[in-house]
Amino acid sequence: MKKKLLALMCGMALVCGLLTGCGSSTQTETQESVETEAETETSEKEAAAEETADETVQAEANTETGEVSQEVSEAEVTDDTVIRIGSLSGPTTIGLVQLMEDSENGETTGNYEFTIATAADEITTALVKGELDIILIPANAASTLYNKTEGGVTVLDINTLSVLYLVTGDETVSSIEDLSGRTVYLPSKGTTPDYALQYLLAGYGVTDCTLEYKSESSEVAAILAEDPTAIGLLPQPFVTVACNQNESLVVAVDINEAWNTLQEEQGTNNALVTGVTIVRTEFLEAHEAAVLNFMAERKTSAEEAVNDVAHTAELVAEAGIVGSAAIAEKAIPECNIVYIDGEEMQEKLSGYLEVLYSQSPDMVGGALPGEDFYFIPSAE
Repeated sequence: MKKKLLALMCGMALVCGLLTGCGSSTQTETQESVETEAETETSEKEAAAEETADETVQAEANTETGEVSQEVSEAEVTDDTVIRIGSLSGPTTIGLVQLMEDSENGETTGNYEFTIATAADEITTALVKGELDIILIPANAASTLYNKTEGGVTVLDINTLSVLYLVTGDETVSSIEDLSGRTVYLPSKGTTPDYALQYLLAGYGVTDCTLEYKSESSEVAAILAEDPTAIGLLPQPFVTVACNQNESLVVAVDINEAWNTLQEEQGTNNALVTGVTIVRTEFLEAHEAAVLNFMAERKTSAEEAVNDVAHTAELVAEAGIVGSAAIAEKAIPECNIVYIDGEEMQEKLSGYLEVLYSQSPDMVGGALPGEDFYFIPSAE
C-alpha cells in the first residue's frame, strides 16, 4: 500500500501551505488534486471523466444484476479473485483507509489491491478499460458513467454525505435564510456545490443572495483569511484549515443539516451525497460473493473510521490525503463518512440525482439511471 501511496504524499504540502497562508496566490497541482474530491468534483474533471469514458466505453454491455444473498460468511467466500479498487485522494477514501491497512497486514477475508488517484478521470477510465473493478467516486460522476457505459456500472453504497459548510466570522449568519441580501463566495460555477447551494436557497425562499464564483476552494479560503466577515462555501478539510488559521472564522451553517431539514419539511428522504462506491456490472455478476464480502469489510472500515478517529487520522496523513494527523483528526468527524446500502441507498441517492437532474441534466449524464443502477442484495 505504501508504494501505491508514495506519489500522493505531496498532498501534505497542500494543507501545510494553507496553514502558512491562505492568501497565497501560488497554486500547485497538489492543491488541485485534493480539491478534486473535497469540492465533490470540478467541472473540468467532470468533463474529462465524461470525455475519456465516452471514448473507451463503446464495448461495455448493459446487463442485469442478479439477486444474491446479503449475508456472506467467511466460509462462503470461496472466490479468491483479487479485487482492484480505486479511490480519490479526499474524503471518500477516509472510510477505506482501515481496510487498506488490514489488507496490507493480511487481516482481511478478501484479496484487494488499492490505487489512490488525484483525478476522477484516472480511475473512471481504468474501470471502463477493466483495469479496476470497484471505484469510489462522486455521486453524479457515477450516474454519468452509468449512462456512458449503458449500464456497465452498478452502485454498491453511499460512502460520504455532504462535506460542505458555510464559513464566516459574521455572527449574524446562522441559517440559509440569513443569506438574504448577502454575497457568498464559492468554488467552481456549475458543479454540485453550486447546484446544492442554489437548491437550498430556492427551498428556503432566498431570492436575493449573490453568488461569487472562484476557481478553487483555496481562493475562497484566501478571501476569508483577508476578510473574516465574508461568507464562503467550503468543503472539508478546507473548513478545518481555514478555521485553524483564523480564529474569527466559524462554521455558520452545516449544509448537510440544512439539506436534511428541508427534506423533512418537504416530506422527502433524499440526501446530499458526496461519494458512492461502484462496481463493474460484469465483475459483480462474475464474483458476487467476493463483492458482497468487500461490502461487509468496507462497512466495518467506515465504522472504524468514525469510531477511532485518532488512528484513522494517522492513516489519512500517511496516505497523503491530509497534510497532518492533527488536521485530519479535526476534519474527519465533519466529513460525514457513512456506509449506506440497499433500499435506503437507492432512496437517498435517486432523490439526490433527481435534484441535480432538475437543475441540469448534464450533471448526471443527461438522464437519470435506471433501476439496474442500484444494487439491492436479496434478503435471503
